Amino acid sequence: MKNVVLKLSARDLVHADLASCGWAGSDHHLAGVARQLERARTGEVDYLAICPATDIPVAKGGIDYQIKEGAGTLWQLAVHPALQSCGIGTFLVEAAEHRIRSRGLRQAELSVEESNPRARALYERLGYAAYDRRPDSWDEQAPDGSLRRYETMCTLLRKELS
Repeated sequence: MKNVVLKLSARDLVHADLASCGWAGSDHHLAGVARQLERARTGEVDYLAICPATDIPVAKGGIDYQIKEGAGTLWQLAVHPALQSCGIGTFLVEAAEHRIRSRGLRQAELSVEESNPRARALYERLGYAAYDRRPDSWDEQAPDGSLRRYETMCTLLRKELS
């Protein structure tokens, strides 16, 4: 069996990418990402696209610099479902940490749903440690297009960046 190696790059996610990011969530979610791209223009957030040579995103995620003073908060991290467990999530988190460090910040934070032990295992493998837990909720789009409130419990993790 032969291994396939993808050369990945990290760049800013742009509005034109959203049309090829249906794997990342519903139309409602992508409309929210579009609003975050407006915040990226002001420097409040970075929103990354991880791409192979085709330059079509296979992973995406944001870093919000307004949530906690002196830290970048990673959120809305997603890897194309068909490409999970290939190292792309690690590449995404490391690219986000690089962006945080480039702003002179030394702390990264994120929250992970307690119903997602696979993601938590990735973050812990990358050096994140749990420090609290809290409920979270957001609107999600049902299959019929209606919106419903999704409620979950999240573990908060942080990492000191060198």
